[in-house]
Amino acid sequence: MFLKTLKNKIGSLANLTVTSSITLRSARYESLRDSRLQTSPKGGAGYGYKVFSQIDEDGIIDQIFNLIGLTNRVFVEFGVGDGLENNTAALLFDGWSGLWIERSKAYCDQTVSHMCNLIDAGRLRVVNDFIYSDNIDKLISSNLQACEIDLLSVDIDGNDVHVVEAIKCINPRVIVVEYNAKFGPSIDFCMKYDRKHVWRKSDNFGGSLKCYEKLMTKRGYSLVGCNVIGTNAFFVRNDLLGELFDEPYVSEHHFEPARYELVGLPAGHPATHNTFQSIL
Repeated sequence: MFLKTLKNKIGSLANLTVTSSITLRSARYESLRDSRLQTSPKGGAGYGYKVFSQIDEDGIIDQIFNLIGLTNRVFVEFGVGDGLENNTAALLFDGWSGLWIERSKAYCDQTVSHMCNLIDAGRLRVVNDFIYSDNIDKLISSNLQACEIDLLSVDIDGNDVHVVEAIKCINPRVIVVEYNAKFGPSIDFCMKYDRKHVWRKSDNFGGSLKCYEKLMTKRGYSLVGCNVIGTNAFFVRNDLLGELFDEPYVSEHHFEPARYELVGLPAGHPATHNTFQSIL
């Protein structure tokens, strides 16, 4: 009886510790987000919230399109996982359609099986393939009719910069990329292209924010913000900027350092594929 009681107490203490950790991390995140909203109301970081995104990208994307408006509500995203945690899943509930590309067959099979209502209705196309700089244009153009789209989101933990640079067949109004925050606001780092690359959770992935700033400037886009956790950067096409966003559009102004300890904060109950059955 004593051992059972002790075990229960230890379990309760462990649960309390986890709850306390989540509460403290949530408070830290909310403090950072609210501070950004106060100091930079035209920046994106202060508007973050999570629906199906990994962290708070859903809210920032929503705010950007509140400012620039929507056209065809078409997205392209690659590196989408099983469809339950990415930057475009929430958009499906708001009338969007688009293309997901994912290298994991298991993830794609789950998505196809559980989101067949969206696929059958022509709202979602799921492609299982590895992504390289020399095949990405064909993967997109052969599965998507639109040339101008509202949103492109990229997160493949490796050759991201090289792949983004190779995309010519679409003209997104907004581009979201994962950047490598280790290299600060000014270092121009880009991972050497490697077709066999597999991310081992090291610092050898993607590109720094300065690298993306330079690449996107050449392509006619400007950096309008990052999320406070320091994972994703948001770029808007120059013809849409007006005076809507926080200048200057440079990495030194918008950079957020890596705060990966804040990743994984809950947002309501756990996501399930069944939820997507209610869309149609």
